[in-house]
Amino acid sequence: MASTVSPSAAPPPPISENEGLKVINASLFRMATKSMAQAYIMLGYKTHHALLEDLTDTPWSKIEEAAEATWPTVPGARPRPPFSRADWDDLWGTEYDVVTDISSPFVLELIKAYPEAKVVVVQRDFDTWWPSFYSQVFNLNMTQPIAAINGWICWRIMGVRAVHATRKIIFGLFNGKSKAECEAHARETYDSYFREIRRLVPPDRRLEYKMGSGWEPLCTFLGNEIPDVDFPRANDRAAHQEETKSRLATIWGSFVKVGLPWAVALTVVGAAVLYARR
Repeated sequence: MASTVSPSAAPPPPISENEGLKVINASLFRMATKSMAQAYIMLGYKTHHALLEDLTDTPWSKIEEAAEATWPTVPGARPRPPFSRADWDDLWGTEYDVVTDISSPFVLELIKAYPEAKVVVVQRDFDTWWPSFYSQVFNLNMTQPIAAINGWICWRIMGVRAVHATRKIIFGLFNGKSKAECEAHARETYDSYFREIRRLVPPDRRLEYKMGSGWEPLCTFLGNEIPDVDFPRANDRAAHQEETKSRLATIWGSFVKVGLPWAVALTVVGAAVLYARR
């Protein structure tokens, strides 16, 4: 039976310290990444999952650099060399054993950078995945002018490059220069993503994990004892919508608190200047 209860506040000690990623969670956004993140935490792995931390705690600028290095032709990309193992270590590998949601577009690069890591493949059927991904991630970050407004607030008011990084990831992953092009490449991207994972990773280093199969296959593959608790279940569509609303409220709350007074002040100054010129 699955549980909706969050993992214990006191998980086992981390599996390892500063030796690079131990597990690569090979799945796309909206493919049970939060449930898997909670499972890894419960097994003692130090795990990064962006939706488990504050928006400002995720290293968005470095993630944006990773997107530019991986897909150098995406709109707005600044020239930079491909990421090396040292770059991936600097982003995640020296601090975490596992990374989940925000790392998913970079899985092929991580597989090459960490050939000793075990790979857990979690694949959701395209026809159920795409509408969820589209409404919860794709449309939110690719529809103008709201994406530009959110991006401006995140960067200019909050100091984080979350929207900039996410847009470059989507452009790169879906090999498009526009929202329409990315959408047209959706099925091709999905198929090639999982095909390349299976081509690169031999069966003895790869687990094809099916959500709902519980702890046994995951723990057997990773060499962990099976916990005496239910496998976590988190982040269904309704829960993800609430998390998204909460993040948007944080973004717009920052604007109201910091940006709006400046906007009002500039409007007053502008009006005074115009009045003085009359």
